[in-house]
Amino acid sequence: MKNELQEHDNGSGAIVRKNMDPINYVMNKSRKKADNFVDGVREHVRLGVFKKIFGGREGERLLKASQCYLSTTAGPIAGLLFITTQRVAFCSERSIKLSSPNGELVRIHYKVSIPLRKIKRANQSENVKNPSQKYMEIVTVDNFDFWFMGFLNYKKALSYLQQAISEVKNTLQN
Repeated sequence: MKNELQEHDNGSGAIVRKNMDPINYVMNKSRKKADNFVDGVREHVRLGVFKKIFGGREGERLLKASQCYLSTTAGPIAGLLFITTQRVAFCSERSIKLSSPNGELVRIHYKVSIPLRKIKRANQSENVKNPSQKYMEIVTVDNFDFWFMGFLNYKKALSYLQQAISEVKNTLQN
């Protein structure tokens, strides 16, 4: 088994290369494979959750699933935002209580599904007092707006959303 080179900081800011012993090399390589496997499982589970909650449409692909909050008049609701090739969908993490027409209390998940062709624009915003708090506003063609916040990776979610909207608009124009 060969020794591999590993770079590390020696405390002075200089990068020093040293030989990695074979055991560390194997462990490092195994950890990377395990991380990739876990990422694949996580995406598979999210795809399964999406299809179970919203059903899959023909030709629809899940592009990104992100944990975030949906802003409502009753306060923020934690859940998952799904960005697909055909729509943006949100489902709350926990169920909420509502009164049914006959007066009984029922528990349901809060769901939103917006076809991409119905999105007028997606705006990015941030808290003026705390710029690290980023917001994403989705405005529909009938002027409803949905505010999402608290993303683990805001830039990536926004990028996937803008890409999906752009691709649908290009398809509709052709």
